[in-house]
Amino acid sequence: MTTAPSADRSAGQPSLENRLEQALASGAKPPVGRYQLDLAAGTWEWSDEVYEMHGFEPGEIVPTTPLILSHKHPDDRDRVDGVLRRAAETGEPFSSVHRIVDAQGRTRTLAVTGQGRRAFATGRVTELFGYFIDVTEVQREAAAREATASIKASAEQWSGIEQAKGVLMVVYGIDEETAMGVLREASNRSNVAVRDIAYSLVHLFSGSDVTVVPTSEAIEKFLADPVLPSDL
Repeated sequence: MTTAPSADRSAGQPSLENRLEQALASGAKPPVGRYQLDLAAGTWEWSDEVYEMHGFEPGEIVPTTPLILSHKHPDDRDRVDGVLRRAAETGEPFSSVHRIVDAQGRTRTLAVTGQGRRAFATGRVTELFGYFIDVTEVQREAAAREATASIKASAEQWSGIEQAKGVLMVVYGIDEETAMGVLREASNRSNVAVRDIAYSLVHLFSGSDVTVVPTSEAIEKFLADPVLPSDL
């Protein structure tokens, strides 16, 4: 947690929060629970959902600040402690994302929002209140989508390379390892990525403007000085 969304982004969490915001905007409905912290007593009131997020049955334990911090992921604990202290001092609205290790030993990701409530007589911040949102599944789904996109992109990249190797094997009568060596040599000489060399080589044979099959001399000329198509 941090004192404000902007501060939280500067604390190194932008990619995570951006993924969560995108996933939530897509219609995901993660569990939400209320909390209230009495700053003087250091005790919390949790709705049933917050007990469950922390791996407890509703009312099973009395939530306190030390217990809360003990369940924070070790890498996030100091940050959360600092946020609670600043929020208690300022009472300003805040939001953040952090990990916990619940009572069953499972790592979960929670988003939290809150603000302070001041005593009328003194103006001092006496309570913090707000919501915990369990975004573990939302984060997992967002990460899975990113991984799927990455795998697809990788597969497309290697598909082009395999096709290019096949072209060289047929044209020059060489084996697969040698064909890959030809692509790497062209890449090193021209400082163009192997995947782009491969894509362009395949384009010589299959592009929409191709009317004749390139000769071996045309291929050698291309490998010596690769000219990439405009859609790369």
